[in-house]
Amino acid sequence: MKLLKSTATVGSATIISRILGFVRDVVLAKMFGASGETDAFFLAFKIPNFMRRLFAEGSFSLAFVPVLSEYKANGDRQALRDLVDHVTGTLAAVLLVLTAIGILAAPLVLSVFAPGWLANDRPEFNLSAGMLRITFPYIMLISLTALAGGILNTFERFLVPALTPILLNLSLIASALLLADHLEVPVTALAWGVLAAGFAQLLIQIPALMKLGLMPRPRWGWRHSGVRRIIKLMIPTLFGSSVAQVNLLVDSIIATFLAVGSVSWLYYSDRLLEFPLGVLGIALATVILPNLSQKHAKASTAEFSATLDWALRLAVIITVPAAVGLIILAGPILITLFQYDAFQLDDVRMSAYSLVAYSTGLPAFIAVKVLAPGYYARQDTKTPVKIAIAAMVTNMGLNLLFVGLLLQYGFEGPHAGLALASSAAAYLNAMLLFRGLRKRKVYLPERGWIRLWIAVILASLAMGCLLYFMTHDINSWYQAGVGLRVKNLSLSIAFGVIIYIFTCMVAGIKTHDLLRGAK
Repeated sequence: MKLLKSTATVGSATIISRILGFVRDVVLAKMFGASGETDAFFLAFKIPNFMRRLFAEGSFSLAFVPVLSEYKANGDRQALRDLVDHVTGTLAAVLLVLTAIGILAAPLVLSVFAPGWLANDRPEFNLSAGMLRITFPYIMLISLTALAGGILNTFERFLVPALTPILLNLSLIASALLLADHLEVPVTALAWGVLAAGFAQLLIQIPALMKLGLMPRPRWGWRHSGVRRIIKLMIPTLFGSSVAQVNLLVDSIIATFLAVGSVSWLYYSDRLLEFPLGVLGIALATVILPNLSQKHAKASTAEFSATLDWALRLAVIITVPAAVGLIILAGPILITLFQYDAFQLDDVRMSAYSLVAYSTGLPAFIAVKVLAPGYYARQDTKTPVKIAIAAMVTNMGLNLLFVGLLLQYGFEGPHAGLALASSAAAYLNAMLLFRGLRKRKVYLPERGWIRLWIAVILASLAMGCLLYFMTHDINSWYQAGVGLRVKNLSLSIAFGVIIYIFTCMVAGIKTHDLLRGAK
């Protein structure tokens, strides 16, 4: 039950964060809509997020946690503290230089992400460059927050790191409601909200680190053996993380050549996808990486495989119906959450196109989150990079193909081609990761998978039919007030969950399928 409880802890905290994230996006949609100004902010925010995922949650965390777990398993507390101090000092120094360069060269950095705006002399470019100077320090603050979170997660203190994103949502909500009306360009209040959130997210880690007795005392440690091992592991993981971020970069570049609002439509649909992805995918990845690292250090091959098997079973049971639900409820969800004031019906329709396309890839997105730690925990950082490169090349080719086809045939939402390409590339990534683990005999699937798949597919179809019957009259959603929208959506989701669980039980999914290997 230990892994299941830890996943539930992280997942529950993430649910709170995602709900507040929806509140945040409702406020943003109501106040700012989907316009050139919101496009400018979302891109100014995407760039520090790009770097955060590349360094903090990407290459650094994937290299740091396995090494820290190994130091922990050795039982030498002083050596562990020494590692934490030197890693913190080295990371902070590098990030400080990177942040200074980013602030000074903001227009140059933005030109890489938004060449369409620069080439067409669109006003969004200068507005976004100004906001980027405000948001860029977030990279340093959130990267140090990720370091603290890695320490806490290694010692199975999952709650504080999982609750940390809540502060970003609260900060953006407060800045929109309290600061926007006092600024010449109201949307710039959101950039200041991002910066304030970075400080808050870092500071909240301090009490937990002090309680653990591992509050870092930063020291430069380029030559420290542990730091050098982390750097060595980071090099291939940096390429692996950059592959995923290059895909996002390409999406942004293409979106800046499409209709005004394309960046915002993709943002709102991606935000809805982030709910199940964060609640389950990130929660599972957060929990199983230190667990797998410790089992690898102890040479517990059978338990290593059992942990992966359990995580994949849980992912299948939850993500397949979640994908079906998002596809069918795309319009009603967007109308209920965002279709007020500045966010128009056209914005709902355009966002729904990309949400459906993203949702088809949800099982694959989460499978990648589960399977990749199977390599990183064994300190095999090269194989996932090679696989990610293959997925990146595929994604880039499919971006051009799908968007080109949608434009050629006059489809009104060509930006959805970017989402569809991301989903297709995720399936390729997941398939190659799975095949690699099986080939190395690191993962040996346990019995019952065929029965599990049959039950999940039947239950998802039953749930999908019910949801379609309850929500297919989209005009009634347009005309309903906010109270009726929330009521109808809540009832639809509740009945969908009930019919899915009931059908799963009838089809033979047992509690054992959730608990197998969860220890």
